[in-house]
This record gives sequence, structure tokens and C-alpha cells, in this order.
Amino acid sequence: MRTGFSRAALVAATLAAGCAGASAQAPGISDGAVRIGVLTDMTGVFSDLGGAGSVTAAQMAVVFVEQAKPSFKAELLSADHQNKPDIATGIARQWYDTAGADLIIDVINSGVALAVSNVAETKNRMLIVTGSGSTRLTNEQCSPNTISYTWDTYSFANGQSRIVKSLGLDTWYFVAVDYALGKSLVAEASAAVTRSGGTIAGTVYHPISTTDLSSFLLQAQSSKAKVIAFANAGADLLNSIKAAKEFNITPGQTIVPLVGTITEVNALGAAAAQGMILVEPFYWDLDDASRQWSKRFFAKFGKMPNFVQAGAYSAVMNYLKAVQAAKTDDPGVVMKQLKATPINDMFARNGHIRADGRMVHDLYLVQVKAPADVKDKWDYYTVKETVPGDEAFQPLATSKCRLVAE
Repeated sequence: MRTGFSRAALVAATLAAGCAGASAQAPGISDGAVRIGVLTDMTGVFSDLGGAGSVTAAQMAVVFVEQAKPSFKAELLSADHQNKPDIATGIARQWYDTAGADLIIDVINSGVALAVSNVAETKNRMLIVTGSGSTRLTNEQCSPNTISYTWDTYSFANGQSRIVKSLGLDTWYFVAVDYALGKSLVAEASAAVTRSGGTIAGTVYHPISTTDLSSFLLQAQSSKAKVIAFANAGADLLNSIKAAKEFNITPGQTIVPLVGTITEVNALGAAAAQGMILVEPFYWDLDDASRQWSKRFFAKFGKMPNFVQAGAYSAVMNYLKAVQAAKTDDPGVVMKQLKATPINDMFARNGHIRADGRMVHDLYLVQVKAPADVKDKWDYYTVKETVPGDEAFQPLATSKCRLVAE
């Protein structure tokens, strides 16, 4: 069981202080160093979404900030939480207490993210969630120490529900993973579809990491719903789409992955994924900024980034810039700096962090191209619509976060 960490195996990137050989600690930096832990799924169902790709992206951010020559050094840690909240919280406590970690990122898996958020608040350290999408992080379980950075189930469901009116896909059946992510996706998507004039034909839940989805798909098929929505992610989503193809579901019913990414599309290929409509916070070929950064990532990792990995880069980069601007790693001061600073970079457009910890930014409704329209590998998407962040995410006025009223 891997519950420790290794600084040397990941990065001990030194951000040099201007004078060679200077040993004095930087003003306001607790021990002269800023330490960031990438706590992710290295080998399990979400490893292709976060995993080593998130570590690579975080390393790139450290190197980028190093070019500004701030007067502190940064160290990057990483570990595999194995999708187990107890392992994740053990690592988080060890990092915060023993390794002097100032920030943890990624925490892909909603159960893991919620558990680590509690630890971060207890230890008064920071957590930026770049992998998980539970809206509880910005509602009932919001924290002054946690930022929900890349996505959440409300925004994805809200974006997908736009196809109810535009394409007339007004009856939905959910095939969902049986843990926090699936339940949150079903709840948010059901509400969004209903608001858009659609109806819910039913829901069936499957265990995480299941390989036999036949009974679940047959129930969805027999519902005759126009949409079969997969409320799962990673390998579970891949297996769901493959099973749907095997059962020849797609001619009569439309498959809608509620948390599909370019990682799954690439694994399936354009022929299998063509026509699918996804919500994406990031697309590598969106503009010059996303293309330039993504090509650098590809050169290091061998794959184009998905939104989890791009979000990891953006979060680490903007966190380190905030530390540099505030001249301290004090979590309260750094959080205030982050919330006061607009975010516009290769990942986020029109980004800002609200009182509830939600980083609001534009999302994109994309459609997978037909194979004949794919010009190069990874040229999978046609961007159909930009969804402004203030329309995509839950309105602050309806937040259940205790921090909103403060």
C-alpha cells in the first residue's frame, strides 16, 4: 500500500532567490519553501484523467514560475490515493504535518476530495480541487481553505441540458456509478433537464470499476428514452460507451456522457465516438494559448491534455503567482490574493474565484467530429457553443455555502 511520498521522484524544482548562494529564507514564506502535493489516482479508474499527467502539468507550472525568479523555492510531491478516502486523508495529514505542504491539488474522486477538504481546513492549509466535481465542495461542505477549480456536476449537467431544446432530446435515462459522483450527476442533470422541459425516464446505478454493464444497458435500452446519459467517468465511462456500441443502442438512442473528456474520445476513436456531445472546460485546439501550451505538454507526456491536467497546470501556476504577489504562503492571505485576481490563461477564460470557493470560467459545448472530418490525431472536436461561466455554474444566490453570508 503506497501511503508515503517521495520528493526526489517527482520534483524538487528550486526557484532561486536572486543572489547565488543566498541562504536566507524569503520574507513571509514559512520555511523558505512552498510545497505542493499532487494527490491523484495513479493506477486506478481515473489514472488516465489525472495521474501522471497531472504531475507532469504541475511540474511544467513550477518551471514556468521559476522563470520569474521569485525569492523562494518550490517542491512538488505526489502520491496515489488509490480512490480510498482513508488513504487520501492519511497522505494529506502526513504532507501537511510532516512534509510542510502548503497546497494539495487534483484529489480526483469526489469521496477523496470531500475527505481531504476536511483535513485541509482542520490543518489550515490549502486545497485546490482540479479533478473532482462534487457540488458539495461549494455548498454544504464549502471551506475557506478549498477552491473547486475546473468543473462540477452542476455546470456539466447545465451545459448538457441545452441539447433538450436545441435537438429535441427531451426524455433521459441515467446509467450512473454508485458513489458520490454518480449521485451528484444524476441529481444535477435531472434538475437541469426538467428546467429545460425534459423528463426523466429512470436511473440505474452500477458499482465503480465494474466490467459487466450488460444488465444496466439493457434496462436503459428498454426505457425507450431518447437519451442514455452516462453519469460516470474514466474507465467506467469507456466501458459504458463500448457496451452501448455492442448492444447497438446508438441508432435509436443518443449517448450523452455527462463527464466525457478528450481522453475517452481518443481511446474510443472518432468512429466510435462521432456525434457525441460533451461539455469541456478546456480544449487543446481552442486558441493560440491552449495550442502552444498543449504542444509543450504533448512533448513531455506523449498525449494531449484533458481538462483535469490543464487545470492542474493553471491551478499551480496561479497559486505560485499569488504567493509571489502576496510575499507569503499564509493560506488566508494567499486565498484572498487568489480571489481578488482575475484568471485568464491557457485553461480559463473570464475566470474568477467566488466566496464559496467556486472558480467560475467559460465552458464549451463540443461535438465529436466524424472520422472524415478529423484532419490530424487529437483533432476531435467542433466547438458548438461557448457557455459563459456565470450561466454555466450554480448561481451564488442559491449556494448553501456558509461563507457566502459572511
